[in-house]
Amino acid sequence: MRIISGKHKSRRLTAPKNLPVRPTTDMAKESLFNILNNTYYFDNISVIDLFSGTGNISYEFASRGTKDIYAIDAHFGCIKFINETSKELDLPINTFKSDVYKFLEKTTLQADVIFADPPYDFDAEQFLKIVDLVFTQKLLREEGVLIVEHSKHTDLSKHENHSYDKRYGGNVFSFFEN
Repeated sequence: MRIISGKHKSRRLTAPKNLPVRPTTDMAKESLFNILNNTYYFDNISVIDLFSGTGNISYEFASRGTKDIYAIDAHFGCIKFINETSKELDLPINTFKSDVYKFLEKTTLQADVIFADPPYDFDAEQFLKIVDLVFTQKLLREEGVLIVEHSKHTDLSKHENHSYDKRYGGNVFSFFEN
């Protein structure tokens, strides 16, 4: 895994092999950030990274100047790795070890960008529950976007807040807005 842009551009990070993760590919991540770069000034937004795993997406935001980042994952090893890497690279990432659904039900945080990368073996209802919680709890700021990464075999386009999809190989980013 590598950081694509910003102050840590081209920095390679190696996560422990025992983490239950599937990091977003560099190609898909670069395409995603090209889309976001046309909409946001990274130093003026807040980000919630759900199912953060290795912290791949959080590091990319932090390297590009985002100072308000929350990484949520239920796995202790993932949170430990993100904390260690954030400290080593001096990145402003706040971590929460929590089940994502419980976090979404209880948090009062709001963000401009919420990124969710749940396990690809989730069924459509599990993905849509994330989307529903983000909107019913009003966690997205007015001009914000929720991005859910999933496989090409999952269709989330029927949700009322769905805007569009971007496909990269077997990966799909579904975008949801107020």
